[in-house]
Amino acid sequence: MENHIKSWAEVAPQLVAVAAGRMPADCVIRGGKLVNVQTREVLDWQVAIAAGRFAYIGPDASHCIGPDTEVIEAAGRYLIPGLCDGHMHIESGMLTPAEFAAAVIPHGTTTMFTDPHEIANVLGLRGVRMMHDEALMQPVNIFTQMPSCAPSAPGLETTGFEISADDVAEAMAWPGIIGLGEMMNFPGVVNGDPQMLAEMAATMRAGKTVGGHYASPDKGVAFSAYVAGGAADDHEGTAEADAIARVRNGMRSMMRLGSAWYDVESQITAVTQKGLDPRNFILCTDDCHSGTLVNDGHMNRVVRHAIACGCDPLVALQMATINTATHFGLERELGSITPGRRADVILTSDLVTLPIEHVIARGKTVALNGKITVDCPHYDWPDDARQTVRMGKVLDHADFAVHAPKGANSVVAKVIGVVENQAPTEALTAELPVVDGVACGQGDTYQIALVERHRATGKVVNGFVSGFGYTGRMAIASTVGHDSHHMIVVGTDRALMAKAANRLGQVGGGVTVWKDDAELALVELPIAGLMSDSPAAEVAAKADAMVAAMAACGCTLNNAYMQHSLLALVVIPALRISDLGLVDVTRFEITDLFEENT
Repeated sequence: MENHIKSWAEVAPQLVAVAAGRMPADCVIRGGKLVNVQTREVLDWQVAIAAGRFAYIGPDASHCIGPDTEVIEAAGRYLIPGLCDGHMHIESGMLTPAEFAAAVIPHGTTTMFTDPHEIANVLGLRGVRMMHDEALMQPVNIFTQMPSCAPSAPGLETTGFEISADDVAEAMAWPGIIGLGEMMNFPGVVNGDPQMLAEMAATMRAGKTVGGHYASPDKGVAFSAYVAGGAADDHEGTAEADAIARVRNGMRSMMRLGSAWYDVESQITAVTQKGLDPRNFILCTDDCHSGTLVNDGHMNRVVRHAIACGCDPLVALQMATINTATHFGLERELGSITPGRRADVILTSDLVTLPIEHVIARGKTVALNGKITVDCPHYDWPDDARQTVRMGKVLDHADFAVHAPKGANSVVAKVIGVVENQAPTEALTAELPVVDGVACGQGDTYQIALVERHRATGKVVNGFVSGFGYTGRMAIASTVGHDSHHMIVVGTDRALMAKAANRLGQVGGGVTVWKDDAELALVELPIAGLMSDSPAAEVAAKADAMVAAMAACGCTLNNAYMQHSLLALVVIPALRISDLGLVDVTRFEITDLFEENT
């Protein structure tokens, strides 16, 4: 059942009557300091709310108070708009939309722009519809961007389902669809790929926003061609020059702070030092896992971080409210505390540390002092959405053997090099020993395998990875493997790699960590092998145990699991693994595992 709010047009007579004093408000907030993100002012104003929307804002709302009006005493606290996340993937939290909402509402997030391309890769358009439908059931605003790229790189990976231009056109008519999800196939756009251009055209014809993803350092002709295709924003920037290039070309620069992305500090200097107009800069998370949500926060964490990086608090708030709403064509609907907008408002006692003390969404209190006070309804996920790990066979150690060229005593192998806190990987090489015809990892180079899990082919693609710091006998397997979401297994022991993979086949997906023949941690993710419908705190506890287990295996990286889950992301350089082989993402082609002439 859609959690509906009536349009401004429908309730305008009521809002007029309340603002004029002819009808009592449902709620009045007084005694606070209103942060007006339209003008970047702090005003000693009061707020009257009716029908889930702001009716009056001004110096004195006493004329709006009737005998049944709820009066909230702000007691000198600031009133700020509910926070908006401009780009994110719910599945990255390992939670369904309902449980994700329940996790972030106490942190003050009242609007999310979500791209469910993870589930699109597993369940196709039907999976997107399920995410969309559960999103619309929530007491906060969750807008869905129709995924654009499944597969994200055609010809380099095989997904469970593919998204077509017809799928995109169909979804544009759904009530909660706000635009097109990030257009990751930037080479396709630049080279005039008809399907990519058709998806973008269908979105623009529907009057909706095309999400961007240009993960290349080339800011020359290719970038210009990409922008000309219609992408309206980009969250892939990592340096000040990236942010500047985006906004100079009329895009919005989305600066992300997720669980593994730290791209605000390096880009916000475009505003804080270069003095560029901040209206085209937006804060977002992109990917936050459940542990971050429970322990550290969501958009409130990003705003605090932006302020700590030298951003004026009011500017930082604009980047997480009105700038975001304006970008998606919703400035008249949300993003500011002004008449007619959805009554999404936070009471906080400090604009720098930003404690989230009272959260109101659509005029109703939804969280108090870090505790949610409303229900977040669940969609009834069908059995086929819970049975998506199809490996085709029980694996054993032989499936993870990397066979060396005949007669070789050693090989020079291409190695995926993980870079801490960054999406890109390095393309490394390592000379590795050959034992009984099998190339073996050594030192900080260990095996990676991708296990096909959508079509029960039984296929395993093997390679090498370094940078996690693993030692001893260990293995970690995950059915979260952006973006195709095959199973990714990393380990120092082939038998343990097989055990870890088979374990996920038994439980229907998730993450498992093994050390010395014992399972140290398991996070069950039964829905599409991506999400749990358990509460965030339970999933976070299991995720915390998983992180601790990875550390027990010698892992030293910050947020290593996020890095693990991105090892098959074949749209971000430099080297990745897919079900078709090792992928050179700088050339967008399959490459050999071993260097020639070894």
